[in-house]
This record gives sequence, structure tokens and C-alpha cells, in this order.
Amino acid sequence: MKITRIEAIPVCVPLKKGLTARTAHGELATSPYVIIRVYTDQGLIGLGEGTISPLWSGETQQSTIAAIRDYLAPALIGKNPLELTAIRKTMESIIKLNSFTKAAIEMAMWDIAGKAVGLPVCQLLGGKVRDRIRIKLVVWARDTAGSVAMAEQHLAMGVTCIKVKTGLDPESDIARVRAVREVCGPDIPVTIDSNCGWTVQQARYCLRELTDSRLLLSEQPIPPGDRAAMAEIRRDSPCPIMADESIFTLQDAWLLSVHRAADIFSIYPGKHGGIAATGDIVAVARAAGLRCTIGSNLELGIGTAAMLHVAAAFPEVDTDSFPADTIGPFYHEADLIKEPLDLGPPAAVVPSGPGLGVELDEVQLKKWRTD
Repeated sequence: MKITRIEAIPVCVPLKKGLTARTAHGELATSPYVIIRVYTDQGLIGLGEGTISPLWSGETQQSTIAAIRDYLAPALIGKNPLELTAIRKTMESIIKLNSFTKAAIEMAMWDIAGKAVGLPVCQLLGGKVRDRIRIKLVVWARDTAGSVAMAEQHLAMGVTCIKVKTGLDPESDIARVRAVREVCGPDIPVTIDSNCGWTVQQARYCLRELTDSRLLLSEQPIPPGDRAAMAEIRRDSPCPIMADESIFTLQDAWLLSVHRAADIFSIYPGKHGGIAATGDIVAVARAAGLRCTIGSNLELGIGTAAMLHVAAAFPEVDTDSFPADTIGPFYHEADLIKEPLDLGPPAAVVPSGPGLGVELDEVQLKKWRTD
């Protein structure tokens, strides 16, 4: 089998009214992503999704399309899509970084591989260790009343874990978390995510003040780069610390584990450059005795499906204890796939069809594409 063409399609899907995002990284009302189709000489077409974001990896819609058109596609056309290791090596030798761009292409290769043998991607990864992926829903960094209303809305849907965005201002962060904890009661776990927004001193103060809120975990309390400081916060924290923005590469995972700077890794294919690279990071967590869960860049349907397959295949991705963020389609006006994923709540179901188990909806694609 040979790759004959790689198509990169720009799309822009708005978030639903009332669900637009506000975090320490800023506000988000639309998602300008890139959908990938990889064509082969045997008629199989693989799907991928680049959930690119300048603030996350420095990639833009335009840079992703240019990287594929000018660098990656010319190097990959004519190669066997089933030779995933060679595909990864080729991409790394052509252009540095660009993790979400590379992940979108690699995702499509996994989709082709599954379709070629009639098996879902999770089976290619070794088989399912779980059928359902427990999820959490996010309360954005709003005022206290708005945060309470959003938490109540999520709980009414049946979710069994709530994540609260923090990292903007310590006092308003603390008030928001306490208000959501009161709404959730004692039995619904609450996590927080500061998106690098706190200083070391603010993180210590806020985590100490929130001891009574019995947090399940605190995600990325400070900016990446200072693993020693992250390790200090972890030692002082009354709750486990999860790394997200500080873990992109395999080397990041190793250094975090060496410094004992995190209890949990937030992982997902886009951030790490693909499904196989995500598996490599899971192996580091296994060796270090750490747990993982699935994070998110607010994916649409194709990207979310890839994340569900990863969550299903690795025991170390402990979504029962630390629920996943496979929730992007909840927040968007469209997911771009024919049959919506069963995302619960409280738990998502892993797609069972061959490959990623999803089909691109051409009607939705026509509506939201921007080229």
C-alpha cells in the first residue's frame, strides 16, 4: 500500500453559546483546526485532526497547512502508511516540533491501519483494558455565580467529576473553587486547572487555602520549565499534582519523573506528536510508578476518537481514578463526524468500528471549512 495524497482542510467551528472558554491562557470562542485526509492506492482513506493552537504549541492553521504542503506530504507520498515507525522517523527528520500537525497525520495512518485489517485502533495498541472512559466536565474561569450555574448544568447531565479553571487571580480562584465544591457536595470529586497561571508563591497559598475543598488533583499550577519548583509544590501540596503544559515530549516525561515533579501525567496524541508517541510517554509513567489521564485541547470528533482509543488501551491511563477530558464535542457547535460519539456523561464509550471508528460528515465539513 502506498500514500498517494495528503489533504489538509482548514475548518473553524465555534463553541456553543454559553460554553465559550475562559482560562489563564485567555478566552476562546472558536476553534480554527485542520482536518486531514490521507489517500492510498488501495482506496483506503485515513482521517486525522490537528487541534492546533498558537498558545499551546506555536502552531497555527496556516502553519499546519504549509508544513504539510511544503514539507511533510512531499516526503510521505509513496510510502507505506502501515510502516508507522518509518513514517514517524521521516516526519521528525523533515521538520522539528509541530506536534499537533504530525499527530494529525500519524492519526490518519492508524486509521488506515485499522481499516486495512478491520480492527479498531485500540486493538492495534494491544486491546482494550476498559470499555468505558470516565469523564469530567469543565467550569470555565467565570465569576462565582456563572461558575455555579455551569457546575449545576454539568451535574444535571450526570457527570461525576468537575474541573474548575483557576490561575487568574488567587482570591477569585479560591472563591470559585469553594462555590463549585459546595454545589457538588462531598461525593463529587473536584479538580482544578491553573493552566500555568500561578506563581510558585500563589500556588502554595491557593492549594493551602483549598485544603478543605478536598481536591482530587491540581493541574499545572505553575508555568513549565522549573521542575524543581514543581517538585517543591508537589511535596507541599495537600492534593496530587498533574503535569499538562510541562509534558510535551518523551524527555519531558523522563525529567518530570526524575525530579518527582508530578503524580499524574495529562497525555493526549496531539500534544505528543501522535498515538505512538503517547504510548512512549505512558511507558515512562509505568516505569516511574505514576498514573496518566487524558487531557484535551478541545478536540472535535476525530481527535476525541483517537483519545478514547488511547484511554482504552493502556492500564496506566487511570480514568476511573482521574477522569478524562475527552469532552471537546460537548462544547462545539459541530463535531464533523456522521455519528456522534457516545461521550456520556458519566463515561464515554470507545468507538468499535475499524480504525478510529468515525466517518467524516461531508455536509458538516462543507459548512465549517474555511478554504
